[in-house]
Formats: sequence, structure tokens, C-alpha cells
Amino acid sequence: MSKTTNKFSPEVRARAVRMILDHESDYPSRWSAVVSVADKIGCAPQTLHEWVKKVEVDSGKRAGVPTDTADKLKALERENRELRQANEILRKASAYFAQAELDRPFKR
Repeated sequence: MSKTTNKFSPEVRARAVRMILDHESDYPSRWSAVVSVADKIGCAPQTLHEWVKKVEVDSGKRAGVPTDTADKLKALERENRELRQANEILRKASAYFAQAELDRPFKR
């Protein structure tokens, strides 16, 4: 789960990004467009710029790992970590019970 709270709804994010992409040509640079729109919606320009870059990566206009692929990779890494922990627990339990079996008196 994210450590930060999402102050802006997905609809507001999408609209702000769309405003940047649609009206970027009205400004001297992308950054000036980002600053202008960020002031209007009440977020930091850096945050809005990250949203725009993420949309561009997801649509294939910019190089990078798309969000859905990154989410899948993150889930697989989490699963891998959990399985390694489970294997370590089982390995230790197996060693413990094997030693307990050796310590038990031999029956005839």
C-alpha cells in the first residue's frame, strides 16, 4: 500500500494531464504549461509533470516500463520474496525435526 495519500481523484488527474497535452502548444514550453495547470488544480508542478510522463509511457509515446507491467513485476517480486521466506522456514523445520529424530532413542 502507498505511504502517501492520493489527494486527487483519477478523474482530476486525467483531466489535468489532458489539459497539458491539449494546450501544450499554447505555452512557450511544456514546463510553463505544467506550472499553469498545476496552479489551477492545486498540486505541485513536479507531481503533475510525473503524471504526464506516466501517461506518455503507458501510451507508448515515451520510453519506459508501462504501469501494468510494473505492477505485475512488483507482484511477482513480492510473491517470490514470500516463497523464499516459506522455503527458509520449511528448511529450518526440516533440519529441526531431522535432528530430533536422531536424538530419539533407538527402538528394537
